Amino acid sequence: MFDKAEMEKIFVPEWDKVFPKSDKVNHRKVTFHNRYGITLAADIYEPKNVTGKLAAIAVAGPFGAVKEQASGLYAQTMAERGFVTMAFDPSYTGESGGEPRYVASPDINTEDFSAAVDFLSVQDNIDPERIGILGICGWGGMALNTAAMDTRIKATVTSTMYDMSRVNANGYFDEMDENARYELRKTLNAQRIADYKEGSYARAGGVVDPLPGDAPFFVKDYYDYYKTQRGYHKRSLNSNDGWNVTSALSFINMPILCYSNEIRSAVLIIHGEKAHSRYFSEDAFKKLKGNNKELMIIPGAVHTDLYDRVDIIPFDKIEAFFRLYLK
Repeated sequence: MFDKAEMEKIFVPEWDKVFPKSDKVNHRKVTFHNRYGITLAADIYEPKNVTGKLAAIAVAGPFGAVKEQASGLYAQTMAERGFVTMAFDPSYTGESGGEPRYVASPDINTEDFSAAVDFLSVQDNIDPERIGILGICGWGGMALNTAAMDTRIKATVTSTMYDMSRVNANGYFDEMDENARYELRKTLNAQRIADYKEGSYARAGGVVDPLPGDAPFFVKDYYDYYKTQRGYHKRSLNSNDGWNVTSALSFINMPILCYSNEIRSAVLIIHGEKAHSRYFSEDAFKKLKGNNKELMIIPGAVHTDLYDRVDIIPFDKIEAFFRLYLK
């Protein structure tokens, strides 16, 4: 595992985001640690010429992306609107520490969000009573899972959310039955033995490339972001070789969102009308209780439109929501 000094040595010094740098905010890189001792790397965005203790937002996602992609764009944009924001690389990915590399975990990745809240809570320019989180794609599900556990979080926004436990256990559109799931477990456990013998971890592969002519639309949608100049990044798992194959096991066995019906803080769930993943958000919203919960469906939007289409992402609504509940 990398220590803090080692992490700072491997920070990329130049601006290497897939979006342009704003002249309205100050940007710096930081490290913090989670309860498992993993050092996480993050970008802090702070509005210029603003004093006093501000509200803060921790941002992560999409699943398999890095902070130089969508989460950084969201963080920078919300900083332009007056919040201190942090976009972080989850454990085992990007510039963050953790060995072996490219592992996902429903527990550790939920903890990553709470660790971000730890860090933000002790910053001189942040009001610890005014902290929210924002999760994109698979980290939307992680954000809801964290909100169910962490009472310090006053408001949560999810954008184009995935429930990673559900999709790993049931497949896309819930088409996997118990027998298919058993066969998947057999395959993944056989891969564990192969990995142990090899002393390394097989990768699942990122977005398919070249793109087959008969690929379903949602695969084409991902390709258009992760494999093109629009969103490609050299550290992004989805842009390159993907997660460790066996990461799926823990998600199949340990579902998230078991206690999302007990979230008392405010939640805004945003999804595209035409997104293949829309059912994740709609079903998650059905479990929520209270008059501080909202579902917003963006007309005509597909899944990755909410990654980077600033003309489609409802930043005005996101700002208004956080201002209401982080006050």
